[in-house]
Amino acid sequence: MTSKLEQLKRYTTVVADTGDFDAIARLQPVDATTNPSLLLKAADFPRYGKLLEQIRKEYSGNPQAATEQFAVAVGQEILSLIPGRISTEVDARLSFNEKATYDSALRLIERYEEQGINRNRVLIKIAATWEGIQAARRLEQQNIQTNLTLLFSFAQAAACADAGVFLISPFVGRIYDWYKQAQKRDYTAAEDPGVQSVSRIYRYYKGNNYPTIVMGASFRNLGQIEALAGCDRLTISPELLAQLNQDTSSLERQLHANESGEKPLIMNENSFRWAHNEDAMATEKLAEGIRSFAQDQEKLERLFS
Repeated sequence: MTSKLEQLKRYTTVVADTGDFDAIARLQPVDATTNPSLLLKAADFPRYGKLLEQIRKEYSGNPQAATEQFAVAVGQEILSLIPGRISTEVDARLSFNEKATYDSALRLIERYEEQGINRNRVLIKIAATWEGIQAARRLEQQNIQTNLTLLFSFAQAAACADAGVFLISPFVGRIYDWYKQAQKRDYTAAEDPGVQSVSRIYRYYKGNNYPTIVMGASFRNLGQIEALAGCDRLTISPELLAQLNQDTSSLERQLHANESGEKPLIMNENSFRWAHNEDAMATEKLAEGIRSFAQDQEKLERLFS
């Protein structure tokens, strides 16, 4: 019997949301993505002991550069296991500084290219603040493709499409978490607010011929994944990938590229900030996500201090 994972791969590009090499080798995703939280977990793997010590010596006194090099080293190893791309994240503390985000992205690409990795195998992950989106616009013009993350509002999605970013990562599970707590109830997959958000964005992009790829992220259960079968890409944890791989029941496509969506929105800074601010969930979850990634970035840097 065909597993749900193999069925899902017929409709959707599957991306591994992990730095775990064993899981990547076993489950064989096309792409992979990391963030400071995942890199912090990866740093505990015994296989990275010598690498950590080498980077610590080479970048003594410069923990920020050390963490960039560690992220690239992990990315380089992951790329040896997958046919596609690795997403590597800019320091979340730069989320409200367009120039610093842009400059950090250039450094990451330079580090990859120094290791012989072509930039077309790397996506630069940036928080979808107004400043991050504008930095991504500039990077795309330099043939550096981007993955806009911590995306919770429709305003963020519309601004990303307008900026011509390569890919967005709307966070299904974190949207679900907020509404579950706020409304004191659970949701079926069809009524899940995170699923509905991604479905709306997908229809908007396809209906208006935006080339930006929609990659659902941050899943809490299989129902959310199954309800988004047909989305361009889904980035999934090893635990949920394993569950999909063990399930041989039928999986039907739910999203189709010929669906129509809302009319195009062209957002300036004022309209973006107002529309995003009107979404209490998105405002809270974006701020929370940036804080969390910034804290893990600081923990990573302490490993190299």
